Amino acid sequence: MLICWDQWYPEASRLTALQGAEILFYPTAIGWATSQDEATNIEQYNAWQTIQRSHAVANGVTVISVNRVGLEQEGLMKFWGGSFVSNPFGTLLYEASHDKEEILIAEVDLDLQENVRQNWPFFRDRRIDAFGDITKRAID
Repeated sequence: MLICWDQWYPEASRLTALQGAEILFYPTAIGWATSQDEATNIEQYNAWQTIQRSHAVANGVTVISVNRVGLEQEGLMKFWGGSFVSNPFGTLLYEASHDKEEILIAEVDLDLQENVRQNWPFFRDRRIDAFGDITKRAID
């Protein structure tokens, strides 16, 4: 399980998968200011979903991302919901609505995950010799 802000970092998903995770769970509370324009809202939601579906592909795992719905801060903040389940190919198996609470039980195919990891050997082919700088902070 990775929590909220972890969803934006490929290192977190990779390290968790390398430690044996077969499913990555991302419980989160993310949304936007209600004063923000709709085009930006859509861009932000798509980026949020894309990064996590990318973790599924890069690590050969199912990703389950759970996000809340509703308003806070006297209506100034809207949580965008849109929880989803993605298979190891990044295919959406389920996507929740953006405005109501939902409960889903999703079946996960662990055999598919093993097949993906065998045929897309991203773990095996990692360039670990070139990753030394990954632990250094970027210079602004």
